[in-house]
Amino acid sequence: MSTPARPSPRRVRGEERSLAEALRRLSPYLEGIRWRWGAGLASAMLAGLVALAIPQVIQQLVNSVLRPGGDASDVWTAVAIMAVLGVAEGALVYLRRVFILPPAAGVENRARVALFRRLQRLPVSFHDSWPSGQLLSRSVGDLSLLRRWIAFGTVMFVVSIVTIVVGLGLLFATSWILALIYLAGAVPIMWRSFHFRNDFRAASRLSQDQAGDLATTVEESVHGIRVLKAFGRGGEALEGFRGQADTLRGTEVHKAAVLSKFISLIVALPETVIGLSLAVGIYLVATGDLTVGAVAGFFATTAVLAGPVESVGQLMGMSLSAKTAIDRHAEVMDTPVDIADPEAPPAGGTAVDTPGALAFRGVRFRYPDVAEGAEPLLRDITLDLRPGETMALVGLTGSGKSTLVQLVPRLYDVTAGQVLVGGRDVREYELVELRRRVSIAFEDSTLFSDSIRNNVLLGAPERVLADPAAAQDLLDLALDTAQAQFAHRLPEGLDTEIGEEGLSLSGGQRQRIALARAIAARPEVLVLDDPLSALDVRTEEAVTRRLRSVLAGTTTLIVAHRPSTVALADRVAVLQDGRILDVGTHAELLARSADYRFIISSFEADRSIESVMDSGAITAMTGTEGDRA
Repeated sequence: MSTPARPSPRRVRGEERSLAEALRRLSPYLEGIRWRWGAGLASAMLAGLVALAIPQVIQQLVNSVLRPGGDASDVWTAVAIMAVLGVAEGALVYLRRVFILPPAAGVENRARVALFRRLQRLPVSFHDSWPSGQLLSRSVGDLSLLRRWIAFGTVMFVVSIVTIVVGLGLLFATSWILALIYLAGAVPIMWRSFHFRNDFRAASRLSQDQAGDLATTVEESVHGIRVLKAFGRGGEALEGFRGQADTLRGTEVHKAAVLSKFISLIVALPETVIGLSLAVGIYLVATGDLTVGAVAGFFATTAVLAGPVESVGQLMGMSLSAKTAIDRHAEVMDTPVDIADPEAPPAGGTAVDTPGALAFRGVRFRYPDVAEGAEPLLRDITLDLRPGETMALVGLTGSGKSTLVQLVPRLYDVTAGQVLVGGRDVREYELVELRRRVSIAFEDSTLFSDSIRNNVLLGAPERVLADPAAAQDLLDLALDTAQAQFAHRLPEGLDTEIGEEGLSLSGGQRQRIALARAIAARPEVLVLDDPLSALDVRTEEAVTRRLRSVLAGTTTLIVAHRPSTVALADRVAVLQDGRILDVGTHAELLARSADYRFIISSFEADRSIESVMDSGAITAMTGTEGDRA
């Protein structure tokens, strides 16, 4: 590939939102969940109220049994009532889970699908600037946290607050003196909660970002395991990973410390004031201002409140982490889609004036992350390819060849000028239609963890895929044209599952499968970014000649790094310093262009154009595998 080096892009973090604003961002995913969430909340609140009713039964029981002439049978009545209340509480907790868990999983699923859909629509420039691990952590870890928060955190946070408020009301009804003592412990908690919110939110965001970076490191190391092993750099990779992991561990420990300090406060203070309330309660009983049953009911109520009070800190922390997850999700969803379908179809319908024609008109291009005012990488490119013509694009490394060909299927958009396919600006096409007409194969062949069949037919026309026989014929033709007959000899033939990114295949095999995929798309314009670099000259020539036969009428623009490729093209375009320097046949350019002769001489010295042009020698070689180590 000849894509020039360019500055490392920087991601811009989205603006901070309040929790209410973050919740509004979830509204597209909450369809059908609101009434079930409300039913689950009602069930959970009733369960909390039932739990608060039990201390009231205890209070009545104690007062009944201890009063003069009390009836022992009241004990059995109270036991029966508490048993019924206990069963009711359990049933309500079960209903809460039934109502909320399935739709919460649905919210996670819809958000995940929406994120993946957005990732498919976002331009290549976005994926250039975002590490894949960050996107992976957002699509898996963050959304899993969001599901748990919706299913548990939101409901229990509301229920805990309601339970505390109702419980405090019961405490005041029992003894306002004891209730005031209990409530006094809440003042320091409220003061500390403000600082806790800010500290925990920052720690949570940092840990989630670091987890994404760690995922990126793991992914890169797994994909590059052959390189690490070949150069014996596993130890260095491990040290780098350990450093990142230790940093993340430190952040998680800090995050846990912030949470534990807050939880210790909301646990210790209520327990302390309960002890003080006990002493005051005993005094009030001794003076006759409070009954024993009232004291028993009061402390039974505080026991019920202990769980909600202690969980408030954890639930608040969970809510802040969920808010951070929503913010991280929104950063991707809010990224503008710069390359999209036209808002309105162009005048004149969808007819194409010249099928297969490809032209560049005054094209200028600068990468989006390059500073304004910097010199464009491509400057005033004007070039015409005739329908059915094969044109080679040559230039020194960094001249912008790969960038230019990526403008054809709109992987990037021009900064100025036009790219025309079939006589129309590519920006006038719907993306699906444009990419049906234009097929591209890259030097770095990316295959998917799927069968050979599915990889090759990935871009095949829908009408062909609907007919199994036609699909098989197209598959055979594409493999034969790309000299990829080896696929039939794999353990399960064309249904053999290849490894991740096709790494179970050799470099030449991957390139031929990727080329077969481009051929199976049956494009009007075929763009080849040096996709045969791992093949020997003879196999490359056989592939090229088959392409001319099978794709007769298809316009081909090929980035060339070999004299053999150049010699087989109808015409050659020379790209230098972001401009088209000259266009002509190979012989014409050799005769008149010193720059072209220099570029050709910089290609591999052992590639002989004369041997490639010897058709008799080539004919005997068309069946060779031709993989280059």
